[in-house]
Amino acid sequence: MTRTLLVAGTASHVGKSTVAAGLCRLLSDRGVDVAPFKAQNMSNNARAVPRSDGEGFGEIGVSQYVQARAARIAPTTDVNPVLLKPRGGGESQLVVDGEAVGHLPAGSYYDEHWRDARDAAVAAHRRLAAEHDAIVAEGAGSIAEINLHHRDLANVETARFSDADVLLVADIERGGVFASLVGTLELMPDDLRGRVVGAVVTKFRGDASLLEPGLDAFEERTGVPVLGVLPYDDPGLPEEDSVSLPAAGERAVFGADDGVPDERAVTVAAPRLPRVSNFTDLEPLAAEPGVRVAYVPLDDLLDGADAVVLPGTKNTVDDLLALREAGFDAALADFEGPIVGLCGGYQMVGGRVANAGVESARDVEAVEGLGLLPVETRFSPEKRVEAVDLRLDGVGPLAGAAGPVSGYEIHMGETAATGPLRLPFSREGGDATAALGAATDRVLGTYLHGLFENRGAREAFVDAAFGAAGRERPDAPSATESPYDRAADLVAEHLDVAALGL
Repeated sequence: MTRTLLVAGTASHVGKSTVAAGLCRLLSDRGVDVAPFKAQNMSNNARAVPRSDGEGFGEIGVSQYVQARAARIAPTTDVNPVLLKPRGGGESQLVVDGEAVGHLPAGSYYDEHWRDARDAAVAAHRRLAAEHDAIVAEGAGSIAEINLHHRDLANVETARFSDADVLLVADIERGGVFASLVGTLELMPDDLRGRVVGAVVTKFRGDASLLEPGLDAFEERTGVPVLGVLPYDDPGLPEEDSVSLPAAGERAVFGADDGVPDERAVTVAAPRLPRVSNFTDLEPLAAEPGVRVAYVPLDDLLDGADAVVLPGTKNTVDDLLALREAGFDAALADFEGPIVGLCGGYQMVGGRVANAGVESARDVEAVEGLGLLPVETRFSPEKRVEAVDLRLDGVGPLAGAAGPVSGYEIHMGETAATGPLRLPFSREGGDATAALGAATDRVLGTYLHGLFENRGAREAFVDAAFGAAGRERPDAPSATESPYDRAADLVAEHLDVAALGL
């Protein structure tokens, strides 16, 4: 019989995704056929994977894609059957079994679609259980949200329909870890309280022996064993949501812990879009020695930036208007370094964006883009979701790169050329078109998410950034352990996995 373990949390961003990914890789290393699962996710960081019915591709949250890779299985939409993608204004796009259903306010989702979503989640879990020996399920937010217990699909319902044991994860970084653990146990539904097989404390810094009195008191009070204390360590897994990014109007820099002095580094600036999505596209750049990825406010003048990447967005029209209102369009027009627009960023760096009412609630038919590429985008209700393999003939910011590249497309709208430009991407056996991407000597746009996961494209762009800065690129370090293995090592060393019974 397939065992399911639900990795539930006392709050959001406590380390559930890392623990789940580490368990998936560790169990796989030990010969267990394991699969990840998250019944309902809320994230704008998505991946295109095969649908479970075999009919094309669908969307899942990035964490379940990562966990499937950690488990060494091919992900399908079954690992995350329900995905909510926030778009602003209190609405989210509902994706069920990989297919977009519509844009809904929270009340409409719970009143009209939740039961169908639950049925899809139950069926997906049943299919996974028929194919695998163990399932590591990830909860969402806190399992103790008493206002949601009657419709908490990711936590309460998952534990019930999968007959799961529960591992409770709490983050000590913000303080109050024992209060959050005890309070969570007190507020859990009675039938789930008895399913808790243990607790784990994450993000601990310092001497773990100092925690022992508190751990002992917690166990005595609740009867729940503490199965591990995980030190503060980032294995390098992609982030699931924008909690890791700065708030709008603030600046944050990633990649500064690589040992390269700042005076030898380059800065890749990315505007902190209000509705940013798939910002994990920039994480491979931040992992390069000497590269700083700086998320900057929309009114930033780009002083000190050596290159710019405009990331994806769940709402191109509204974020484009926000950029212009803040003056970012003028700063970008004066910027002389390499610029790359990804997906929504590609639509922004072009010219006119037509049929805007399909995506935006604003009463506008069209908005003008940033005008850096001679292309035009027209929105339509149809959404393209596909894993793709392309050929890159590097030009502009990717000059010198050539050969196969892979990634995925998740977007509404079609983009076409309106003037002379260069076409860097082509399909196997097909022609190059602006629907895939376009470039000038300094600016490149593309719908290809995962572009910088391709080494050739990443190397070319980093070289362009160092060239624009007039600096010599530092040598790359020797190969490091994969983030999946690092997460597994973290779990194996600091968590009593045997006590989980998997």
